[in-house]
Amino acid sequence: MFVALGDSFTEGVGDRDERLPNGVRGWADRVAEKLAKAQPGWKYANLAIRSKRLRHIIDEQLEPALRMRPALVTLYAGGNDILDLKTDMSTLMAGYEELVAQLAATGATLVLFTGFDVKVSALLEPLKKRNTFYNQQVRAIAEKYSAVLVDYWCLDAFHDRRMWDTDRLHMSKAGHKYLAGQVLDQLGVPHKIRPKDWEPPTPLTLREWERRQRRWVHDWVLPLFGRKLRGVTLGDELTPRWPEPVKVPRKGGLKKVAAGASDGGAAP
Repeated sequence: MFVALGDSFTEGVGDRDERLPNGVRGWADRVAEKLAKAQPGWKYANLAIRSKRLRHIIDEQLEPALRMRPALVTLYAGGNDILDLKTDMSTLMAGYEELVAQLAATGATLVLFTGFDVKVSALLEPLKKRNTFYNQQVRAIAEKYSAVLVDYWCLDAFHDRRMWDTDRLHMSKAGHKYLAGQVLDQLGVPHKIRPKDWEPPTPLTLREWERRQRRWVHDWVLPLFGRKLRGVTLGDELTPRWPEPVKVPRKGGLKKVAAGASDGGAAP
């Protein structure tokens, strides 16, 4: 049983697929599919919802995950908290460690992630110190609890802008595919996911850069500030993509799986 916990990173935002719950696919679905191909019989639940903070993940996702008695758990949490300058980082990481401790106590293989230094805007550069502290703590916690670490911060492939969606905060389809390969590598699961064989990116002219900046501000920045003023998030009306375990088919992928509930269990 594989259970994925977290926010938009794990939900799959940026990897669009309208045939699937919440309209996205993501790296976790891809990992589940490869696990089942390597060892048929895996079941999978994805409890992640975009915009969730650490406290939401603890309150809403931890207990359901524990009930499923997973053999494998992935966790990325805290990214949305870091963006809020009111967040005390030491308090955040104490809560993160407590969550990790409870998941590790299950005996499941636990996969943790550092965060990437996304070059969204110079306005966010002051957050780099907070990101660095978060990543240092995640590395130490992963070692302390014998978790598998995917050191996202160090994945140079993500310096290519084509690995990112148009909002510049979430991975594109190519980014999700690549990250799935990295997770599978850390787990020792065979796969054929390969990085995109791209030509070097074409430098943008000043006019192209300005046009993209205007579009980004109009499409993403202004709506984000509007939601903050209203006290709402994109995840408020959403439910988890796979709240109950689904049996992943050996072939065909999750696209062909009905979203009906299946019984839980620790194996595989």
